[in-house]
Amino acid sequence: MGTLVVFVISQFNVSAQTKPELTVEKIMQDPAQWIGTSPSNVYWSDDSKQVYFQWNPEKAKRDSLYTVQANGTNIKKVGEAYRRKGPAPGGTYNLQRTKRVYEREGDIFLLDGKTGQIWQITKTVERESAPAFTSSGRDITYLKDNNLYAWNIDNGQTRQLTDFRKGRKPTDPDQVKDKQERFLRDQQLELLQIIQKREEDRRQQRLAQKEWAKSRPKEIYIEDKFVDNIVLSPDERYITYRLVTRPAASKMAQVPNYVTASGYTEEIPTRTKVGATQPTYEMGVYDSKADTTYLVSFKSLGAGNKTIPATQGSAALASEARKVMAFGPYFSADGKRAVLVAKSQDNKDRWIMNFDPAKGNVRVLDHLHDEAWVNGFGPGLIGWMPDNEKVWFVSEESGYAQLYTVSASTGQKTALTSGKFEVQGVQLSKDKKTWYLTTNQMHPGEQHFYRMPLAGGKMEQITRMTGAHEVTMSPDEKKLAIRYSYSNKPWELYLMDNKPGAKPVQVTKSTTAEFNAYPWREPEVITYKASDGAEVHARLYKPATATASGPAVIFVHGAGYLQNAHKWWSTYFREYMFHNLLVDKGYTVLDIDYRGSAGYGRDWRTGIYRHMGGKDLSDHVDGAKMLVEKHGVDPKRIGIYGGSYGGFITLMAMFTQPDVFAAGAALRSVTDWSHYNHGYTSNILNEPQADSLAYARSSPIYFAEGLKGALLMCHGMVDTNVHFQDIVRLSQRLIELKKENWELAVYPVEDHGFIEPTSWTDEYKRILKLFETNLKK
Repeated sequence: MGTLVVFVISQFNVSAQTKPELTVEKIMQDPAQWIGTSPSNVYWSDDSKQVYFQWNPEKAKRDSLYTVQANGTNIKKVGEAYRRKGPAPGGTYNLQRTKRVYEREGDIFLLDGKTGQIWQITKTVERESAPAFTSSGRDITYLKDNNLYAWNIDNGQTRQLTDFRKGRKPTDPDQVKDKQERFLRDQQLELLQIIQKREEDRRQQRLAQKEWAKSRPKEIYIEDKFVDNIVLSPDERYITYRLVTRPAASKMAQVPNYVTASGYTEEIPTRTKVGATQPTYEMGVYDSKADTTYLVSFKSLGAGNKTIPATQGSAALASEARKVMAFGPYFSADGKRAVLVAKSQDNKDRWIMNFDPAKGNVRVLDHLHDEAWVNGFGPGLIGWMPDNEKVWFVSEESGYAQLYTVSASTGQKTALTSGKFEVQGVQLSKDKKTWYLTTNQMHPGEQHFYRMPLAGGKMEQITRMTGAHEVTMSPDEKKLAIRYSYSNKPWELYLMDNKPGAKPVQVTKSTTAEFNAYPWREPEVITYKASDGAEVHARLYKPATATASGPAVIFVHGAGYLQNAHKWWSTYFREYMFHNLLVDKGYTVLDIDYRGSAGYGRDWRTGIYRHMGGKDLSDHVDGAKMLVEKHGVDPKRIGIYGGSYGGFITLMAMFTQPDVFAAGAALRSVTDWSHYNHGYTSNILNEPQADSLAYARSSPIYFAEGLKGALLMCHGMVDTNVHFQDIVRLSQRLIELKKENWELAVYPVEDHGFIEPTSWTDEYKRILKLFETNLKK
């Protein structure tokens, strides 16, 4: 009997030590069932006692709301009644932070942070949005049907603050300018008494209406334009707004949907193509006290600190101004100052300007120009310092995103942070004495949370675990809720005290037993020198036992401006698992943050300007060379694959570097940049009609004759981002060039990002077969 027990235990130990086999079917199944669901949408209760988050440990069809105490105990699922009636996240606080107003399902609610009492302010079939407190705290403003309303907290009365109307303003009969029409009107009035009587009655009625209208907001007719970005000044006198003129003649691309419930092919309207006429923007000011409106001119932007006068209502002068899009205004806490941020529509200039709504004057405080393109000021990455005199903002002026202040009086600028790292998140403490920053200064592939004195200086690191930290601070700023992940560990929720050296407590354990059974690799984050001397960051996966002259695969992440050679759980988690599968089969895998990737500063970001498929591709060629020289890879057995931008690079690699890459899988690929969208493409390549050389040397379709190796192309037929037309055009080009070693797999129900596990499985079985057939001896 004892011998039998020993035998059973021995067998169990052998089984436990056997590494589960990865298959494409396993890793491409529904992530919620196979991996588990990480917590998301984390927020604190207003009293800082509880944390709420979306989670799905039950593997249900959709995530549910969960809560946990601030000390990490008593985690539980929130009931349906609370989800319907309890306070929603988001919204804005009053200045005292005692009340919060928020939107839920198109209605506006007010929460008392002390008592927890909730009042429903609106209950309509229309949607109300963007609630905020006025500076006085007496009213709550919100948007409805593109107009601004105010609800008084004391008496519950609502008043309309703007009256934007579509169409042309009706002509006053007494103001007819056409001579022929005026002649006929005067003749009728002179000859016919009934006309005289009725016209006099109408005139008196109009006068009465005008008198009554004095208590209402001015009617602002916007004809064929659209209004957005409506902002009320702290003194509640001025309302600024942005007018958007959308081009009527721009042709919209249609994507056919073949698999439909109706049984008929249906067209999906998507977007214009790069170079099409773009919307134009104007900024208007409504002076409610004077009952007047005018447009702000940006005609002289770029001319230093010159004061630029308002247009005073002249649309003709405004149209002569530099084409810009204005954001803001952002008012100081005391309401005495305001700044605007303006970006040129070619995205090569960004200005921060003083703005006087009374006169409409703007004066440049900071101007950032980039010969390539400006990387934006970032959503919310601008605000006022406690002195109400200086503005803080984030800028790439030094080559890396850093925190600055600029004096609204003198224009003197001060850098509060500096170095070869990026400031990626900024928050001021409630007492306005401390900055809380998220940066990658420890390593480009890590994200940590720091605090720093208001005037700058030493940055104290608060988070310590290697990887990435998405931090949500409690309202009382004593605790941190952190979504944390490592390269081989999906995101989990942690809680910790808001101080350096505090120990984080893990709250959730989301991954399944089946997923945990496999020893997922920690890819080594390395650097290697590119041919131009640049340091390239990459993730390297190596077999446990090196094989002489073994095969290798290089993965190309999508989006272009994205980061994947990092130390946290990748958005490309399917590809990460596929790389583990490849390594199990003896492949070495390299995952490169090529030129254009995020996280490495301005020069790296703009290294692809006017030539995509230039340095970003040569970084991959140099990576292949490094694999051969340092890791014993067979130079004849290197494959490459990727999706979207990664598919584009794969095509350029297979067409222009056929002796480097023996096989490639190009997924949902851009094949001709002149067919992609305007916002992304024009930044990098300008417009095709103005810079045709940039498009010709950056588009794979021009280089298809260079194909030698084995090429697999995969594309969703209802891709509304990179249209299926892209791959169809390239296929026809390959046919006309009489190329043979290629194939196209189509996915009838998939958009740009695949959803169905069957589609993922089919696609990656084909990729694996491509590499096994062409890279293995």
